[in-house]
Amino acid sequence: MTARVVVADDQTVVREGIVMLLGLLPGIEVVGSAGDGEEAVRLTAELAPDVVLMDLRMPRCDGVEATRRIRTEHPGTEVVVLTTYADDDHLFPALEAGARGYLTKDADGDEIVRAVEDVLSGAAGLSPKVQRRLLERFAEAVRTAVPAASAEPPDGLTARETEVLRLVAEGLSNPEIARSLHVSNATVKTHINNLFAKAGLRDRAQAIHYAYRHGLAQPPGSSIT
Repeated sequence: MTARVVVADDQTVVREGIVMLLGLLPGIEVVGSAGDGEEAVRLTAELAPDVVLMDLRMPRCDGVEATRRIRTEHPGTEVVVLTTYADDDHLFPALEAGARGYLTKDADGDEIVRAVEDVLSGAAGLSPKVQRRLLERFAEAVRTAVPAASAEPPDGLTARETEVLRLVAEGLSNPEIARSLHVSNATVKTHINNLFAKAGLRDRAQAIHYAYRHGLAQPPGSSIT
């Protein structure tokens, strides 16, 4: 299947160069070109292309706003950003606006074809550099969501009670905690009763949530290596 494409870029030489390159690529037909975001939206309404290759910095209507309007008004048209910029200030607003692909202008013809094919098949057409940044951002978000352990235990817990609480949050039973700490079962039970009283906890489930909330333990799968 041939993908019908509109190219949007405010620099005439760059735009014409992209159109010329796309004309040499298999499976792509350029049906129009636009010099700014307003024209890109208008051509999308007139031509109903499969994909718009969208620059971001353009006059009258920038690429992010044009992407948002196209995806809202013409959901059958996908948008692949083709820009010089791969920083967070450009990447994430474009993806939030509805772009399904994001390439930098050093992409070669094969990468552009692959991105167009990906977005038309329902996948994301992202360059390796962009994929890596998204994974880094995801990892940062997870680390931010899991509180770091505080220097002082909360609610007046002793160091030993905090240690017992961490082991409870890891799913250990009282006998397993006793073996791990080389103490008796009775001692473990005393520590648990004391920390439950200090923290106002009723059962082990509440204790686990308490440990997560105060950064004393991490939920399964939340650690990033």
